[in-house]
Amino acid sequence: MSETERETVSFGYEEVPAEEKERRVGAVFSGVAAKYDVMNDAMSGGMHRLWKDQFVRRVKPRPGEAIIDMAGGTGDIAFRLAARGASVTVADINQEMLDVGVERAMERGIDGLVWSRQNAESLAYPAASFDAYTIAFGIRNVTHIDRALAEAHRVLGYGGRFFCLEFSTNEWPGFKQAYDLYSHKLVPRIGEAIAGDADSYRYLIESIRRFPPMPEFERMIRAAGFAHTRVEPIMGGLVAIHSGWKT
Repeated sequence: MSETERETVSFGYEEVPAEEKERRVGAVFSGVAAKYDVMNDAMSGGMHRLWKDQFVRRVKPRPGEAIIDMAGGTGDIAFRLAARGASVTVADINQEMLDVGVERAMERGIDGLVWSRQNAESLAYPAASFDAYTIAFGIRNVTHIDRALAEAHRVLGYGGRFFCLEFSTNEWPGFKQAYDLYSHKLVPRIGEAIAGDADSYRYLIESIRRFPPMPEFERMIRAAGFAHTRVEPIMGGLVAIHSGWKT
């Protein structure tokens, strides 16, 4: 493939070579890791906690089952899953995010979690290793979403379930315009004030806008081999819970 024919992918509103996106996304999360959860509270007014609670209720973790929480570095989802008795592997491509999660787990006295640096597109686990696969606010940062979905399908056993919580396209008239203004104008300023990093939060907002709409993402989940797919919009599609089963 010639230089001019190299594959490009979106990095926010920018088009970059595919091999460059992973590096740049890594730099974003390395930069925001220490303030990631504080920023989530600031940006969502604490609503992200309610969304995550609802997400885990939909997953219905059971005692003893094996769950991989991909892009779960800081532990927010994993702590909730483990509290219901599941055996949880926290996987993330970014070591700084994992370090924050390990520290948070120690502060809370939570043990028994497995922490592993993994690339969602090429997981180092045999087929049928897990009963459930969760990913919250992470899949839009993957370079090749289709490959990550295929890997999710591969590492699940038959009857295994896939759950994804992700920002989406809000469909409420009026609210959509207000949210667009807030996210593009104010979120980078909040990022600068709290984390000293406006650019990373500008990218995170742009990545939301470039993520496929709910029906398109559901089609991608089905194309990866999942059946009984479902989309549950929250707050008019501001965020959505996507699910599917390996049959």
